[in-house]
Amino acid sequence: MDFLRACFRPSSDRYVAGDIKGRQDGLLWYKDSGQHLNGEFSMSVVQANNLLEDQSQVESGSLSTHESGPRGTFVGVYDGHGGPETSRYICDHLFQHLKRFTSEQDSMSADVIRKAFQATEDGFLSIVQRQWSTNPQIAAVGSCCLVGVICDGTLYVANLGDSRAVLGRVVKATGEVLAVQLSTEHNVSNESVRQELQSLHPEDSKIVVLKHNVWRVKGIIQISRSIGDVYLKKAEFNKEPLYLKFRVREPFIKPILSSEPAISETQLKPDDQFIIFASDGLWEHLSNQEAVDIVHSHSQSGSARRLVRAALQLAAKKREMRYSDLKKIDRGVRRHFHDDITVVVVFLDTNLLFKASNTKSSSVSLRGGGVNRLPNSLVKTPK
Repeated sequence: MDFLRACFRPSSDRYVAGDIKGRQDGLLWYKDSGQHLNGEFSMSVVQANNLLEDQSQVESGSLSTHESGPRGTFVGVYDGHGGPETSRYICDHLFQHLKRFTSEQDSMSADVIRKAFQATEDGFLSIVQRQWSTNPQIAAVGSCCLVGVICDGTLYVANLGDSRAVLGRVVKATGEVLAVQLSTEHNVSNESVRQELQSLHPEDSKIVVLKHNVWRVKGIIQISRSIGDVYLKKAEFNKEPLYLKFRVREPFIKPILSSEPAISETQLKPDDQFIIFASDGLWEHLSNQEAVDIVHSHSQSGSARRLVRAALQLAAKKREMRYSDLKKIDRGVRRHFHDDITVVVVFLDTNLLFKASNTKSSSVSLRGGGVNRLPNSLVKTPK
């Protein structure tokens, strides 16, 4: 009975904030509608963990440290695991690195994005090195990282891990909207990812292990690429005082996980209506086409919140409970029913899409919210 009361007690964190930076309703945060250089966007986050491990941001305006540099829209979804530290670090640093490299090359490119990812990985490694003696468990904290950049009519999508970006594209002949997946996922539940790992580590017959009917890298983690997870990249952090459950028994020389993003480039067309960026908590419950149909069949405002609600309704149905009862379950306990879920829906206005670089509209900088977000405990890297 005590457990049930803990599950269903009203949240003491319930409040509603102003709409400028979004609204909070219990464990749900949302921004139903906002403007970016290329149209409108909608954003929503629902928390399941004691501390929100998902982080997200929308940045629109200058993509460079120079005022005369490229302009566009940046979207980031960072799905942390083992704690919130890595995803928060990415949210604090990745976009700033991207602006720096854009300035150096005076253009946006896949190479700029790749360098920004590597600089973020290197920065978090330096945090782990400095904190190892006092906080060794930080070596086992990591994050998936999904980024979208719209600049001069081109959409760049970069991904590490199993978050996903899906484009909604109109089929002129029928008027239907087709779901087009834009990102490559790095989860060893996919046979192609298992084969990739096995080819990279031919000397290790146990690089991927089936454990409790779930494929895992070294029997520990499902994703093959990430930011952080230093204990699976640098052998010097795969030892005491790191908890035994994280340690790999066999010595390794080269990194087990990779921080190399898969990057795609898409030339946007008038038929391209919107892009859904979301952590795997959404895709666990909705298919690409189901998500696209939900967005297409309703007004733009509130699209992200609508997708989160659809996922939660399905999560409740799977556990044979009502959605209204699921909403009453507090964070921490809620993680037994669903993951943290982050969704950003970016709508594309053809009239604005190819004018953004010359448009001096106001900038947008927004982060996804959550209950009781603690200050970042990590030491900032020196500039």
